[in-house]
Amino acid sequence: MVASVNERAGGDMEYDCLIVDDEEALSQSTCEYFNMFGVRTFWVADANACLRFFEEHTVGLVLLDINLGGSSGFDLCKHLRMETTVPILFISARQSDDDMLLALSIGGDDYIQKPYSLAVLLAKVNAVLGRYRSMDTPSTGDDGLVLDVDGQAALLKGQRIELRTMEFKLLRYLVKNKGRVIGKEELFRKVWEDSITGDNTLNVHIRRIREKLEDDPNSPKLIKTVWGNGYVFKDHVFREDPS
Repeated sequence: MVASVNERAGGDMEYDCLIVDDEEALSQSTCEYFNMFGVRTFWVADANACLRFFEEHTVGLVLLDINLGGSSGFDLCKHLRMETTVPILFISARQSDDDMLLALSIGGDDYIQKPYSLAVLLAKVNAVLGRYRSMDTPSTGDDGLVLDVDGQAALLKGQRIELRTMEFKLLRYLVKNKGRVIGKEELFRKVWEDSITGDNTLNVHIRRIREKLEDDPNSPKLIKTVWGNGYVFKDHVFREDPS
């Protein structure tokens, strides 16, 4: 029997995935499917249960619905982002660009529309978990940009800048390819590992990184747009620690 909102998780304090969704049948089936394939998953139905869960357990990734009965997944995402940098993937039947852009702008790492294929969703979850856990080799710079892989943050001019999962992965790919114009399709494949990721998703993440790193996000000096081609990270003091 899959644990539900009113049940406490077992003794295992670490979970790969937490589903926050008030659609019981869909959540139960998703939870059972993920657990069957070795992705330790727990399900809760509302925001309060989610917050209680985080008080006692660690989670690798959150699948978050927008409509949570009396509360909003948007509000919950904002709250979680004040406490954690774990990947948050929105799952919703809403199809408007406005909902997707809002979800990404407040801290969501991806937006997956319902109905979803369990096999495809599991593949996405495994890909994100794999990327998140592989970020365990320190990256260092000299007196310029430093990427703290363990802390998933950037250090620039002595200032620590917290980054969300996909922001960090995108920035890391850009700086490792500094000076080279990288097309959008390449970023979709290499960063999201998903060739159908849309321009809006990429644009939101680029804008968020610029707002955190650039002195003037409207006139960026680090991440330049090459119209009709893609983006380029301009030469900056940065190196990857090979260890």
